[in-house]
Amino acid sequence: MLVFGLLALGGGLIVGQRELVGVGVLLLALPPLAALTILGASSRVVHSRTVWPTRVPVGYEARVRLRVSNASRVWPAAFVSFADTLPLPLGEEPRYTVGHLGPRAVREVGYLVRPSVRGDHLLGPLRVTVTDPLGCVRVDRSLGAPSRLLVTPAAVPLEAPASADGAKGEESPRRPVGGVGEQDPVPREYRYGDELRRVHWRSTAKHGRLMVRQEEQRRREDGAVLLDARRGAHGPEGPTGSLETAVSVAASVATSLLDSGHDLRLHTEGGRIPALTAADALDALALVEASDSPGLIGGIDPLGDGRGTTGLTVAVLGSVCAEETAALSRSGDGIRVAVLCAHAAWPDREALWGARDVLTAAGWRTIVLSSVTELPGMWSRAIAGADESTSFVGRPASPASAQAGPHVFWKGPR
Repeated sequence: MLVFGLLALGGGLIVGQRELVGVGVLLLALPPLAALTILGASSRVVHSRTVWPTRVPVGYEARVRLRVSNASRVWPAAFVSFADTLPLPLGEEPRYTVGHLGPRAVREVGYLVRPSVRGDHLLGPLRVTVTDPLGCVRVDRSLGAPSRLLVTPAAVPLEAPASADGAKGEESPRRPVGGVGEQDPVPREYRYGDELRRVHWRSTAKHGRLMVRQEEQRRREDGAVLLDARRGAHGPEGPTGSLETAVSVAASVATSLLDSGHDLRLHTEGGRIPALTAADALDALALVEASDSPGLIGGIDPLGDGRGTTGLTVAVLGSVCAEETAALSRSGDGIRVAVLCAHAAWPDREALWGARDVLTAAGWRTIVLSSVTELPGMWSRAIAGADESTSFVGRPASPASAQAGPHVFWKGPR
C-alpha cells in the first residue's frame, strides 16, 4: 500500500492530476492510521489456561480450556487470533480466530490433547495476534507462562505376587505391631471405642490401668525392580521404542507391588528412584530419561541391598552383555523374574537367546516380549512357576518361531 501510494503521489504530481495525488496521500495515510487503531491493543488482551487433568497416562486425553478477554473498559481490540504453543508429542498447535473483541469481552475455547510420549510437557505460552480491520498492521505477542501436563507411562494390571508363605494381597499374614510374639503382644493403654475382648488382663493388673492388645498389621513383603535405562542398550527412541516398553513394564510391576502392600526398591543403573506409593512410582518413571551409562553393574549390585530377604526381584532389561548377564544371574533374592525387551539393541538374536538361557539356568523366570500388552499373561505364569506342560524352555525350534512372537521361559533352580 505504501509503494502504490508513493507511485500514485509521484505520478499525480508529474502529470498534474489532483485526484491521483489524493489517492496517493490516502494510501500513504492508511497504514499509520491503522497502526493507531491497534496501539496497545495486544497489551490489553489477557488470558488464562486450565488443564484437566494435569496428570494422564500415555494415550489418554486431557482437556485444555483457554479464556481470552479484553482487559480495557473503553478500547476494543479490532481483530484477534491466537495459537497455543504445544510440544511436538502433543500434536499440532490449535489456532483460533476470535475477531472483534469489545471492551471487557470474554471468549472461551477448548481443545483436547492425547499425548503419545510420557514426560513433563509444557503447554504454552499463548501467541496472540492483533490485526487492524484493513489488515495493514499486525502485532504478535506471547502471553503468560506455560502450563504443565505430566504424562505417566502406560501400565497394565498384573496379578499380585504371592508372599513368602504363598498368600496373596490381602491374604498376607498378620503380625503384632512391635510385637514380641503372638502369645505376649506389646499392649497399649485402652482408648475409647476399643473392644473389650482385646483387653490384656495381665498388663492391666501390672500397670493398674486398662490395657489392650495392639492392632495387628499385615506383614509387608519386600520387592526390588531394576530398570535398564541405558541409551546404548535400547533401540531408536520413540513411542514404540524398547526403552518405552521397558519403562511401561517397570511401571506395571511397580504399581502392582505397591498396590498389593509390598515395600518397593525401584532403581536404574543410575541410582534409586523414590517410590512410596503407586502414584509416586508412575510420576518418577514419567521423568526417566535414557542415560549414557556404559554398563549395568551399578544397577545390579543394589538388588541384594534389601533389609532381610527380598520376596520378589524383577529386572527389566535391554541388551545386556555376557558380563552383565553373569553378574545378574548371581544376584537377587526370592522369586526372580527377568523381562527382556526383544526389540532392544541386541547384536543378534543369538545374543538374546543366550542371555535368556544363562538367566534361566541360574533360576530366573525369564520373559521375552516386544510390547507391554503381552505382559499380563506371561507375568501370571512366571510368578506362579508354570509347569513343564505350559512353559517354554530352551531355544525355539526354528528361526521362524523365534520371530513369531514373545514366549515365557522358566526353569526352576537345580
